[in-house]
Amino acid sequence: IVVAARKVGFKETVADEYKRVLEIPFSSSRKMMLTIADVSGRTQLCEGGMPLPAGSTLLSIVKGAPNFILDYCTEQLCEDGSTKPLSAEDKQDVLSVVDRYSERALRVLAIACKAMPTLPFDANDTDLSTDQKFQACRSNLKLLGLVASIDPDRDGVPDSVLAARGAGIRVVMITGDYLKTAIAIAKNVNILQPQDDEATAAVDCARLRPNETYLPKEDMDSLTASVRVFARAKPEDKLEIVKSLQRQGAVTAMTGDGVNDAPALNQADIGVAMGIQGTEVAKGASDMILTDDNFCSIVAAVEKGRTIYAGIQKFVAFIMSVHIAEVMQIFFCIVTGVPVMRTPLQILFLILVTDLPPSIALGMEPGEKTILEDRPRPKEEPVVLNWMWISMVLNGAILSVVIIAVYFFSLMYYCDGQVMQSQIDKLENFDTKLMDARTVTFISLVWSENVRSYTSRSFNKPIWHDFLGNKNMQKAIIMAQMCLYAAVLIPFFSTEILQLRGIAIGFFGWILALVGPVGCLVLCEAGKLFTGWQMKQYQDKLAARLEAEDRRLEELHTNPNSAPASLIGKAADPIVPPSVAPAAIPMPTKEFRETGSGPSIPDFGKTNDVEKGSFLEKKKESSVGNGFASLARGMCSCFVMPAYEAR
Repeated sequence: IVVAARKVGFKETVADEYKRVLEIPFSSSRKMMLTIADVSGRTQLCEGGMPLPAGSTLLSIVKGAPNFILDYCTEQLCEDGSTKPLSAEDKQDVLSVVDRYSERALRVLAIACKAMPTLPFDANDTDLSTDQKFQACRSNLKLLGLVASIDPDRDGVPDSVLAARGAGIRVVMITGDYLKTAIAIAKNVNILQPQDDEATAAVDCARLRPNETYLPKEDMDSLTASVRVFARAKPEDKLEIVKSLQRQGAVTAMTGDGVNDAPALNQADIGVAMGIQGTEVAKGASDMILTDDNFCSIVAAVEKGRTIYAGIQKFVAFIMSVHIAEVMQIFFCIVTGVPVMRTPLQILFLILVTDLPPSIALGMEPGEKTILEDRPRPKEEPVVLNWMWISMVLNGAILSVVIIAVYFFSLMYYCDGQVMQSQIDKLENFDTKLMDARTVTFISLVWSENVRSYTSRSFNKPIWHDFLGNKNMQKAIIMAQMCLYAAVLIPFFSTEILQLRGIAIGFFGWILALVGPVGCLVLCEAGKLFTGWQMKQYQDKLAARLEAEDRRLEELHTNPNSAPASLIGKAADPIVPPSVAPAAIPMPTKEFRETGSGPSIPDFGKTNDVEKGSFLEKKKESSVGNGFASLARGMCSCFVMPAYEAR
């Protein structure tokens, strides 16, 4: 608007030349902004500008939603500077122009004015409210014209929306824009796809509240289940939409920036406030703060969150499998009467020195490139799934069988063919012979667990896939190997403290120890075939739920008669004014999918530095856990963000 004013002749000093007497800011209820300027002694606004009636000392200027301002206009300014009445037909012509601009994703404002000799109210009356002053100044306006502007789509937003869809995230936009503008924007950023029916996928929020009363819960849920774009929304509409999505089982994330967004931000499972444009009230009501106000950061946060969660699962699966193997091995020795294959101090050394570094490295595993293609996890899904338990027990058993076999061969070689405790105790120097057998087994176990840490980097992909992709794993394995050789080769420390004899076992002992890691590698990789099949079965179940929801939504799109009767044939009042509201982005939960409720994305908790240059700022300690867990697990069903994040 400032640029347009300069083009028609206004100077940079216009604000100083036209002293502002009163300003009534824009609000979602008024749908317009009003200012009153002092024009005393002027006959026209500027050279060649609009003439002012004689005796005019004040000029009331109003800008806002065209279909709202037109209600208060009784005349219009013509190109030659003259004025003529504004008829109902003229208003429809103006609205037609607004429609044409809106279809091109332009945001349209109407500008009107009214010259006055004095203020239409007592300026000294302190009892007058802002709304009363506004009502006194807005009558009998003169329509000056329309201003159309466009904000180009932010780089990456269309691709991010598609990525969100691929992640099972249903992206819904809530905006105060005119319906046609909202549809055009939604198409530009891929929220609306070519196959979507605009009549059912995009609605005016007036349909949520016919006769200014919100629809019954059942009808509201039927409407919100299939709509991707809500236009001309009021602040209270956001809260009702969030509640409706939650009733359908969706884990809902909502973004907002204004004071009026606070109730919806607080109601949502994950409230995300805008860090740049957001008010302090919105930030206080939210769980997280988006520091760059960009939707792309949200999708990146989802990917990062899923990566972290997958790393946790790999960490747990690895550490549990090796500990299960430890228990199996010791239990086998005790039950069968074979000498226990390691001492308590050796067990402690294994857990703290050789097992822990690789397990930590697994927790820092880079995400799979296809991680956003995974289906969002149900809300109540445990960290360790049933198929993971089977995988852990299976790999623990493989590790146990291999190490027990190495131990048996070691006992037979170093203990003169004896394997039972009672027989070995009768041998001369039996303690050193048993120490040699335990040393070979100890070395073999460390090597096998190191191999197991590499196979644990993926539940279903072969070990050579991106073999060196995790630099932390290389560091952890080097550390574990250095500790191993220190434990078996350093005099006194190895023989007297850990009771290991790495030099005494000879070349044969080291070769025999290699059987463990080789056997573990072959059998664990073979076990991935079964684990991969289980993973596919699980993902297919999640996909089936989403497909069922897609079919239900498609039926609503293609057969509007299947919707509740209260929703049919209720077109929005074309003169109902627009409002400014944020947009919505859904994400899935167990109940959401089981009942068939639409695709969805996740809670990336507020962590001050999820990674360097993080986009989410930590806010409330009590809500960070829930928020981050949802994004990380990728279970979120619904995410709500402002439309301006796309522009």
